[in-house]
Amino acid sequence: MKNRHMTKFLHPRLAAAALLPLLLGGCASFSADGGFASVEQVAKEKIGKDVSWQRSDSDQDAAAKRVQTLLASPLSVDDAVQIALLNNRGLQAAFDELRISEADFVQAGRLSNPGFSFGRLRQGGDVEVDRSLQFNIAQLLTMPYVRQIEQRRFEQAKRDAAMQMLALAAQTRKAYYMAVAAQQSVLYMQQVTQAADAGAELARRMQQAGNFNKLQQAREQGFYADAALSQARAEQVQTRSREKLTRLLGLWGTQAAFVLPARLPDLPKAPDDMGELEQLAMSQRLDVQAARLGTEQLSKNLGLTKATRLINVLEVGAVRNSFSDQPNERGYQVTLELPLFDWGGAKVAKAEALYMQAVNRTAEIAINARSEVREAYLAYRSSYDIARHYRDEILPLKKRIAEENQLRYNGMLIGVFELLADARSQIASVNSAIEANRDFWLAQADLEMSLLGKPGMDAAAGANSAAASIETSAGGH
Repeated sequence: MKNRHMTKFLHPRLAAAALLPLLLGGCASFSADGGFASVEQVAKEKIGKDVSWQRSDSDQDAAAKRVQTLLASPLSVDDAVQIALLNNRGLQAAFDELRISEADFVQAGRLSNPGFSFGRLRQGGDVEVDRSLQFNIAQLLTMPYVRQIEQRRFEQAKRDAAMQMLALAAQTRKAYYMAVAAQQSVLYMQQVTQAADAGAELARRMQQAGNFNKLQQAREQGFYADAALSQARAEQVQTRSREKLTRLLGLWGTQAAFVLPARLPDLPKAPDDMGELEQLAMSQRLDVQAARLGTEQLSKNLGLTKATRLINVLEVGAVRNSFSDQPNERGYQVTLELPLFDWGGAKVAKAEALYMQAVNRTAEIAINARSEVREAYLAYRSSYDIARHYRDEILPLKKRIAEENQLRYNGMLIGVFELLADARSQIASVNSAIEANRDFWLAQADLEMSLLGKPGMDAAAGANSAAASIETSAGGH
């Protein structure tokens, strides 16, 4: 019987070359913070808040205690933002994306496991045993490029996490002002309804006594019905706005009974006077930075595509065949895909088109950012002027009219129903003043967010997916 043994292994020089990425892979390990330090820094510098990535029970307990302490008092807008950053589960899921991206980065620095195959064939009395050990040399050659790609993706994931954190803070601010304004409107409408109820009851008694006709009594009853309906609608708005704020804060159970202040904050003495808004937006908007990073990544990937356009599969192995009755055979074999039909031109053309697409989208983001920050600032200034007009002109005028009518009522120059009629005319003005004050604080939140970036970052996401497409076509393994 003849036994034939065939083994494929790497030549010593090839083995030495393969050890290099293996050693590098040994250095590729997870960082202590998982990239979260940059997100913490953005939270401190941009909005002055703490943020935590809760990866252990102790982290969750610490955050829960902090949240409970903040809930013990009526919430300010800063307290609400802080609770959202500590307690919103969607934000925690966004932070988990950092770990996923870092895992890809670490994996890119590690060589794939070698392939080993074993076969045993029998032909009559002869037995042939085949053993094969192979390494992917194409991956070895492209590893430095791929590692750079994944590193840039990891950096972009940090920016995405920071942007989602800032977006949550802005959404929480707006939801807070909406909830407080709705609550303030409800409290005011309750007072209006009580006054209308008193007027309707007085009109009913006077009509029974014969001092009021049915038309006058019906008018007072109609005003009460309208006031009750307006209160019910205001309560609906309050419920929706409060529940939206509750979701952003990540609260449930007894925590959902948090207390809000009775009224919105007063207007500042003067609006902020910002100088070079466009330059400021270009220097600090995270979506602009992310788009630039994605374009740079595509540029690097384009170079990789051109370098590997003819290499799709490249495997190298050494061969040693041993026979029971013949001398051993030694040599090596190379597996290479022959570029007979596909010379890689399509891959390069696609990479170039994706790169130009990213360049144009980055330019679009920059143009839109300049427009958005201008629009937000003009809305901020006009909202301030409107709210100030209500505060300084309309409401004081209505108050003086009410005081004069009160004096006339005390002097028995007008009756109670004339006094009530004047009070009714103030309802629309007070509600409009509350809305104007609310709109100012919403505009301020929009302005702050416009200077930090736009949550969507569509162009940056498109660049990231395009980079993945280029890398896949370039590596071909």
